[in-house]
Amino acid sequence: MSLQNINVALIGNPNTGKTSVFNELTGLNQQVGNYPGITVDKKLGFCKLPNNIKANILDLPGTYSLNASSIDENVVIELLLNKNDKLFPDVAVVVTDVENLKRNLLLFTQIKDLEIPTILVINMVDRMKAKGISLDIPFLEAQLKTKVVLVSTRKGNGIDDLKNAIVDYKNLSTEPCLNASVIDPEYFDKLRTAFPDQLLYKLWLVITQDVNFMNLERKEIESSFAKSHADLKRLQQKETIKRYQFINDTLKIGQKIDLSSASDWRLKLDKILTHKIYGYAIFFGILFLIFQSIFDWSSVPMEFIDSTFANLANYAKTHLAPGELTNLISEGIIPGIGGIVIFIPQIAFLFLFISVLEESGYMSRVVFLMDKIMRRYGLSGKSVVPLISGTACAIPAIMSARNIENWKERLITILVTPFITCSARLPVYAILIALIIPEKRVLGIFSLQGGTLMLLYLLGFGMAIFSAYLLNKILDLKTKSYFVVEMPNYKLPLFKNVAINVVEKTKSFVLGAGKIILTLSIILWFLGSHGPAKGFDNAESLVIKKVKAENRLDDTEYLNDQISAHKLENSYIGIMGKSIEPVIEPLGYDWKIGIAVVSSFAAREVFVGTLATIYSVGSHSDEETTIKNRMNAEIRPDGKKVFNFATGVSLLLFYAFAMQCISTLAIVKRETNSWKWPAIQLVFMSGVAYLSSLIAYQLLR
Repeated sequence: MSLQNINVALIGNPNTGKTSVFNELTGLNQQVGNYPGITVDKKLGFCKLPNNIKANILDLPGTYSLNASSIDENVVIELLLNKNDKLFPDVAVVVTDVENLKRNLLLFTQIKDLEIPTILVINMVDRMKAKGISLDIPFLEAQLKTKVVLVSTRKGNGIDDLKNAIVDYKNLSTEPCLNASVIDPEYFDKLRTAFPDQLLYKLWLVITQDVNFMNLERKEIESSFAKSHADLKRLQQKETIKRYQFINDTLKIGQKIDLSSASDWRLKLDKILTHKIYGYAIFFGILFLIFQSIFDWSSVPMEFIDSTFANLANYAKTHLAPGELTNLISEGIIPGIGGIVIFIPQIAFLFLFISVLEESGYMSRVVFLMDKIMRRYGLSGKSVVPLISGTACAIPAIMSARNIENWKERLITILVTPFITCSARLPVYAILIALIIPEKRVLGIFSLQGGTLMLLYLLGFGMAIFSAYLLNKILDLKTKSYFVVEMPNYKLPLFKNVAINVVEKTKSFVLGAGKIILTLSIILWFLGSHGPAKGFDNAESLVIKKVKAENRLDDTEYLNDQISAHKLENSYIGIMGKSIEPVIEPLGYDWKIGIAVVSSFAAREVFVGTLATIYSVGSHSDEETTIKNRMNAEIRPDGKKVFNFATGVSLLLFYAFAMQCISTLAIVKRETNSWKWPAIQLVFMSGVAYLSSLIAYQLLR
């Protein structure tokens, strides 16, 4: 018997545990993508239900109501209005928090007015006893005209009940909780007469929101039912008041709260974590511990991965039949992929810490805390969310700026977010720090390498703030905005949520970067293994003459290295590198580093993979097996190390400030709907990167 497919939309306010419900239903059987034509992330998961039913679970962006105030909230409205959408829900599951039921139910009553089968999930019920909360479920179900399911994702309770309720969605009442016409009876009667085949509340949303509904043109509605902005706002406020009156009347009987049992430890903790002195000290202390751990905890698995790929390349070289294919595998594909896989432990630990901070509720306190600083530089507290998200990847971080209503603040946030150190920079930082910073500890505890990594993150954040200050002065856009942030309850992070987040984010990063790296590794191997006939094909005879003159013809290893180096220098990639060397030489870079810098414009993390490929092509020494050792042993014609302290600092500063990511430029273009801003962004960031690297190298060399 074939599976029946149904669409389930998870909807709810932020911080209600909607993602936890999604993870409980889908586990790792989920994927992240984009809505067609827009840049808001969606999460789609799959779940097998009783009665041989398969559900497509869609996790929609968090929203407080269907009166959208930001671009991403429109995603929820447009999906619920468009029955032609392939993901239009057969059933909507509205997730609420037992402690904030009154506020959460506003959205629920609006969705019920759309006459979609709707299930009310009350989450975090394990806290009911501690908070003195009791619920009259039969009464709530009767008043709200729906099925109510009690769930505790922390304890895994109620998920089976939810699955059964979803299966039984056809028996759910689609009757609204509240008649929409109470907002303005005369106006709604005219609407009903003009469009007798349409739902009143859908028409109301089309009038008040910037969305389209079915085949109705906005002009068709607005021509007869147009109202001023002030009148629409007044009616929306009236709607909200009417809904809360209904919710209050319902909860007076359906929910009882014994305030004497509620504890105030959260308020005491908030006073410490958001304190004007202690709050910042605690935040930077947490950051310091995170970056110490990233280096310390990941060192063992990184060394294992590094040696494994080196041995794999050597095995392929010695056991496969000699030829171009073997060279491609051993010198191109394996070193290139190994150059990124080695950093999976560090990236995974970074996502682990970010997930824990978000799950615990602490990240919202950081947003509140940093708002005081952001305001001085033309940003708002909401800008902190993209800036902090930028530590994972600039692309979703820039997209998350959509919840900033003020255009000037949103534009500035988009333009400065790429300065934040993303996980793609981490492989570059990690390898360079390991090369130039000794493995020493201060007071026997604090690692110099971990401290350097934290300084680079702070440097990126500082440059983002400084750039925002300049843009705030330069951009002549007079606007006002207000900052509101919800402080969710503190809670112990759910292991399952954290684990899924780490696995999905790390997998997305590696697979996304892996495609680029594999392609570039093959291209770079070809360019490094082939060249114009003159100087490349005659490399062996030319080098033998030179080595013979040096009386080192018996030194086979030296001879092979000289032949490989000569071939690489006269290959296509060598010629390309030599052509840009005059521009990058003042920064302390040779032509090999130049090739890595240019190729990493596709993605920053390609830098390490490119060098791994170049050095593997250029040397066949068995002693220098790993990329770190190979880079450490690289010397200039004058005998000095290529990756010395001055060059290392220059490269760190270059990657701290340079754009070096074509995908980020593309997303900035899409979000600003213009090539003007990404062009300005690219020129400014590249200029800052070049000048800072130039100054650093010239002072330190």
